[in-house]
This record gives sequence, C-alpha cells and structure tokens, in this order.
Amino acid sequence: MTDQPVFLTREGLKQLEEELEFLRTKRRAELAERLHDAMEGGELIENAEYESAKNEQAFVEGRILQLEAMLSNAQVIESGGPEDVVRVGSTVTIQEEAQPPEKYTIVGAAEANPKQGRISNESPLGQALLNRKPGDEVRVNAPAGMLTFRVLKIE
Repeated sequence: MTDQPVFLTREGLKQLEEELEFLRTKRRAELAERLHDAMEGGELIENAEYESAKNEQAFVEGRILQLEAMLSNAQVIESGGPEDVVRVGSTVTIQEEAQPPEKYTIVGAAEANPKQGRISNESPLGQALLNRKPGDEVRVNAPAGMLTFRVLKIE
C-alpha cells in the first residue's frame, strides 16, 4: 500500500477499528480452531476443510494488513469547514438536467457506498465536484456518456 492519506469520517474510522479488532481476536481464534480440527481429521493433502480454512485464514490475514495500513494513514474528515466549496466531508445536492435533485456526501474511498449516497473523492463524480460552488456546472465522463450536473447546495 502507499502512504496516501485515507480519508475517513469519525464513524468510518470507528468501523474500521472495530473490524480490525474483530479479525485480530475472534476471527483468528475461530480459524485456528477450524485448522486444528481439520488437521486432526487425518490426511491434509486431500482435506477440503483444511484447504478451506487455510484459504480463509489467508484472506483474513490479508484484510488485517489492509486495515492496518489504512488506519496508519487515516486522516479524519473534520466537519464544520467552509460550506461554500465542495470538499471531502461535504454533503452536496446536485441536479442533472431534467432529473430530480440528488444528495451525496463526499467521503474517502474506504467509506464509499453510492447506494447510501456516499461517493468517493476519487470517483469521477467526486473528483468533478471537489472545489465547486453552488451554481457551478459540472461535467462528468460516465459509462453512459458525458453527464452535466448543477451544484445546488453544499452542507
């Protein structure tokens, strides 16, 4: 992983810390028990349960490393900054030509969830919105083609 900052809300930071703690304590212990039980089952070469547990252990250890790296580079998004310009942490109401307005919160990639209205500052729309003001027109090159949005409100 790089030393790039990982933008997180306080809530997102807490969630990642809780996930890391769960993986380090409970999940590791569960997998150790599964591996122990599978090894007692005899032949390891053709033991599907052993292979499954080893694969899951590798995934969990990889996720732990990923979380540790993210948390070591975490930069908490502070609320209460200027609301006249879109920045990471802003909630923005935008409107595409004849469509109803849409509301998005700009977050770091680790917390992005478009279905919940949380878009990454690294996404095409997120990048296009950064540093914009109410009334600005934003053009985004999307898979469906070039889309134009107007920034209505920043919170």
